[in-house]
Amino acid sequence: MSPRSIALLALPDVQLLDVAGPLDVFAEANVQSGRAAYGLALVGTEAGPITTSSGRRLLPDLVAPADVAFDTLLVAGAPRIHDAAFGPDLLAWLSRTAARCRRYGSVCSGAFLLGQAGLLDGRRVTTHWAVADKLAARYPQARVEPDAICLFDGKLRTAAGVTAGLDLALALVEEDEGPEIARLVAAQLVMFFKRGGGQMQFSRRGVSAPSGRSALQEVQRWVAAHPAGDHGVDQLAGRAGMSPRHFARLFRAETGLTPAAYVETVRIEAGRRLLETDGIALKQVAGACGFKDADTFRRAFQRRVGTTPAEYRRRQARG
Repeated sequence: MSPRSIALLALPDVQLLDVAGPLDVFAEANVQSGRAAYGLALVGTEAGPITTSSGRRLLPDLVAPADVAFDTLLVAGAPRIHDAAFGPDLLAWLSRTAARCRRYGSVCSGAFLLGQAGLLDGRRVTTHWAVADKLAARYPQARVEPDAICLFDGKLRTAAGVTAGLDLALALVEEDEGPEIARLVAAQLVMFFKRGGGQMQFSRRGVSAPSGRSALQEVQRWVAAHPAGDHGVDQLAGRAGMSPRHFARLFRAETGLTPAAYVETVRIEAGRRLLETDGIALKQVAGACGFKDADTFRRAFQRRVGTTPAEYRRRQARG
């Protein structure tokens, strides 16, 4: 059986792990399967070494636009790729090459290049949580799912930020070689076969800086400083010197959130900090963050973060 050809397209300033992580997974699959299951190629966009975001340099095997067919083409991410505009030759090559591949996709912010090539329209797609909103706004025909670690939709395969490239590569190995080989690869690389939860458990976005008119900003600062307080609309409106109805309408118009959604977001972030740093019981964490009981906290936390408080503490807490 011929090796499946895997190409990683790396742009200047590419994040090194977006390239090295998936390549190591495929290379380990060759070892664990006892044969050359994959042939690997690094594709650059210009002649000469590719300088990564860490300053290390990679030598590409090919330079796009190269008239070569691949089984799988993945685009690696780069820190500022979402602000870059790419030339028509590269975009045409990417679109043409993806059409010839059995599957194509991206790691992290590499999805932005796929979007410029028109390869995300009508597809479910994920990317790093920090740029997911930008991806959705720029390519409204794509269905961006910011909590997903990996997504498969037709020929398209996308992964969230950085280390999720290993998860994606492992999922492709499972797709090709079966779960047993994929489990052996995961064991050898000391990684989860299936990572629990979504990427929102890693998000540090929290709530934005106070926004809107000064009275609303003062309310937001008060809530952030006192997450366990009584923050019903009546109380918040009184602090802002407004009627509850006017306050609720104005708050949503100027911050993009309802007062209740803002308060819950603040409380979840406060809960995350306590889970990461303190060993207090979950019931006490819930009370300190303004939730009436541990069960209410657990449900809200799982809805917002994608995992339970206990599992989050196990994965994130230190000491």
